[in-house]
Amino acid sequence: MTTLEKIKVKSTIVELDGDEMTRVLWGMIKEELLFPFLEMDLDYYDLHVKYRDDTDDQVTVEAAAAVEKYGVGVKCATITPNAARVEEYDLKKEWKSPNGTIRGLLDGTVFRAPILVDNIAPVVRSWKKPIVIGRHAYGDVYKNSEIRVAGPGMAEIVFTPEGGEPVRNVVQEFQGPGILQGIHNTDASILSFARACFTYGLDQKLDVWFATKDTISKTYDTRFKEVFETEFDANWKEKFEAAGIEYFYTLIDDVVARIMKTEGGLLWACKNYDGDVMSDMLASAFGSLALMTSVLVSPKGCFMYEAAHGTVQRHYYKYQAGEKTSTNPMALIFAWSSALKKRGEMDDTPDVTRFGQALEDAARETIASGTMTGDLIALAAPSDSNQRVDSEDFLAAIKKRLETMLDR
Repeated sequence: MTTLEKIKVKSTIVELDGDEMTRVLWGMIKEELLFPFLEMDLDYYDLHVKYRDDTDDQVTVEAAAAVEKYGVGVKCATITPNAARVEEYDLKKEWKSPNGTIRGLLDGTVFRAPILVDNIAPVVRSWKKPIVIGRHAYGDVYKNSEIRVAGPGMAEIVFTPEGGEPVRNVVQEFQGPGILQGIHNTDASILSFARACFTYGLDQKLDVWFATKDTISKTYDTRFKEVFETEFDANWKEKFEAAGIEYFYTLIDDVVARIMKTEGGLLWACKNYDGDVMSDMLASAFGSLALMTSVLVSPKGCFMYEAAHGTVQRHYYKYQAGEKTSTNPMALIFAWSSALKKRGEMDDTPDVTRFGQALEDAARETIASGTMTGDLIALAAPSDSNQRVDSEDFLAAIKKRLETMLDR
């Protein structure tokens, strides 16, 4: 395709670059699958862990503001540093999760769904349809305060209302060393979460399941349950009945047992940490952690698409050593394709939306034809056409198929 034939993306997309092997693949995807076909303006933010450290994480805050400004962002996987990473990258401290920071600033809900491919069946035999995770994206352990308790003493949780007297609850009387953690949430954020899940469920005609542990957490988790029930009864019950779908509440341990026997085709609304863990479980059971879409939806109508997996650290070290890797780029591809489809929808430019869909179709069909990365070979239905390829050859195969689709 010549420059004159490139598809014009009307409005800016915010690009948030990342770390390690996913950063390498991110660049390959742009060079192979995007730039040859598209003319687009990218507002670029480098979220490499070292640059976040250099800017005292201000670049993450600026990136979130840009997503809010332009409405559509696309994010690569990033490192959330632990002590080992601080030493490896010579960082100032263990910075918080950039995903958590952005989610908190945008007050969004994360929706994650598996990428289904014809020749890769879920390991849970009853699952016939996608199970979508709706993950609350504010508070809990991602915006916590922690203390390493050195020895005996009293731990209390204290709230001081404006103009009022402090309210105190004893957490623990420590007899020796230990640890202490404080978490919080807000009614406003929980309500935004509930509304986002009900809106998504109604739009996609999916039953909405929600679960907490309110039998144990009789204030914190119970508040989630109350907000969901009140919002549903007041504004969604009749709409759900008319659409032939339902809202179902149960305990988190019960829903985990039930989910293994359902055929799928539902939205599972999860608190922040539950959604983090269960989305990875679903992704693995449906095929691979790299076969999972993820989008952060803000109440203000902003969308940030991202890979649901990590930075593929082990493959990155091999890549640095000059070895070829067979790293699966599907979630990264679908982050870009989904952002393009949303940008086209918001800009009323159907050619951009069609390109995003064509990119997804080309990627899926490449795997279905038998050409795939190493993680998928063991999962795919046996076939003489199955061929394990490295990442570069996989992207080249997708590009060839995409060119054919666009020519048609």
